Amino acid sequence: MSELDQLYQQIILEHAKARHGDGLNEAPEGCSHGESMQHNPVCGDQIRLRVQLEGTTLKDISWEGDGCSISMASASVLSEMASGLERDEFIGILEEFRELMRSRGAREANEEILGDAAAFAGVSKFPARVKCAMLSWVAAEAALLAANSQA
Repeated sequence: MSELDQLYQQIILEHAKARHGDGLNEAPEGCSHGESMQHNPVCGDQIRLRVQLEGTTLKDISWEGDGCSISMASASVLSEMASGLERDEFIGILEEFRELMRSRGAREANEEILGDAAAFAGVSKFPARVKCAMLSWVAAEAALLAANSQA
């Protein structure tokens, strides 16, 4: 295992334990927000994710869920990195992450864009685990659409 793979594995393990953003935060009065519940019937992972918008800024991303370390770490990384981003910037990161997950290991992670989410590059080699890594990202995308429909 390369040093980079070991570092990535360590990031995933740390986020699976720390679980940044875990625990749904109530949206303040007048704050646009959206929520999405996603479930992976293959492995049983599930997540409920809430996005709060202030104008076009992702003010807060919180979640609750249960599942494997990959899905929980991915939700943790997502909530940590996306809070405070502009909506369009987040969508760009989401698309970059989606392309990485679809690459089946053929694409290198762009750490400048993905930050800690680059740690999931190795997951793309295992199609059965890609959905675990994508679960919270799909939930965030759906929650963001719901929040935008309120605005």
